[in-house]
Amino acid sequence: MMPLKALPAAALLAAACTLPAFAQTPVRIGFLGEFSGPQAGLGQDMYDGFMLGIRQAGGKLGGVPVEVLREDTQLKPDVAVQVARKLIEKEKVPIIAGITFSNIMMSVQPLATRREVFVIGTNAGPSPIAGDKCSPYQFIVSRQGDQQAEVLGKYATQRGYQRVVMMAPNYQAGKDVLAGFRRYFKNEVVEEIHTPLDQFDFSAELSRVAAHKPDAVFAFYPGSPGVNFVRQYRQLGLAERTPLMSVAVVDGVSLPALREAALGVLLGSTWGPDLPAEANRRFVSAFEAAYGRTPSEYAATSYDAARLLDAAIGAVKGNVADKPAFMAALKAARFDSVRGNFKFGNNHFPIQDLHVFQVVRDGENQVALKTVETPMKGVQDAYHDGCTMR
Repeated sequence: MMPLKALPAAALLAAACTLPAFAQTPVRIGFLGEFSGPQAGLGQDMYDGFMLGIRQAGGKLGGVPVEVLREDTQLKPDVAVQVARKLIEKEKVPIIAGITFSNIMMSVQPLATRREVFVIGTNAGPSPIAGDKCSPYQFIVSRQGDQQAEVLGKYATQRGYQRVVMMAPNYQAGKDVLAGFRRYFKNEVVEEIHTPLDQFDFSAELSRVAAHKPDAVFAFYPGSPGVNFVRQYRQLGLAERTPLMSVAVVDGVSLPALREAALGVLLGSTWGPDLPAEANRRFVSAFEAAYGRTPSEYAATSYDAARLLDAAIGAVKGNVADKPAFMAALKAARFDSVRGNFKFGNNHFPIQDLHVFQVVRDGENQVALKTVETPMKGVQDAYHDGCTMR
């Protein structure tokens, strides 16, 4: 049998060895991510973290065999709806996991809710579904999109930065992130710059930034655009005089490409490889051994999603067709999160700590993310009061 990670991208992945005839029926899980194009690294990291969690549970979740069907959304909402509909109608999956980008989540979540299919979100956390468009079938394991920026807004205020320029792509997550920073930054935003989601050249915008001479810059550029952004930021001389605060710009996916170009960049996040939880130390070690690289937050939250499902599926003894019971099991599930403190709020988004990290030297020709501080602890998102679930 081929190793799980070696199976083709579109294949149906059996997470257990060949089962005897009397074995329990496997639970089928659809997994959505970007597995082609410039953002493929993010989808792959999510998938690898999720599958590591399954392998560590013996190829099962809750003691029950599972089958994972991986689908590429191509970062296109219409494609995401097509593959989600195929998973729901043809493959009869009761669970869809993954989902990297907020525009994909906003397309898939309403469809899944109408069909009473559970969405275990491992990255995207757009504000509408945290508020009045929340669903009892959604369980977002990562965080609400504003939160990683909120912690940097608070940090920037505490550091005494008076004038900041903000930059982000012009889509739901970009809007959420900028709103989050503004919510906690108490001083002047000199300019708010929105760029196309597929933009890779930021030289014109960064020239405008330089002309403002701000105290700091806040930016959100996940994946490959973020690599270009950081390189151009340093090439234009901004890195030496203007601190760069970021969300999803420097992480386990981008640092191998950026290396010393990323030195000094600050990151707001719910997770980092040096967090002290014992579950985190085990996860980082296992991920590096399995894949030969340091995990990112995409991998970490997806690993937590597998641990969540392990607890909840076990609680219902594999009977995920009992939707009220499975929903209650997901809400009540307790597991050793890589983040340490973790529980769901009323809107099925996490209540958790928010940290600031920085890229530092870590040995000769190496860089790493190190925790700077944890300005916000046990935080619930800003939109939960708009959700009618209690």
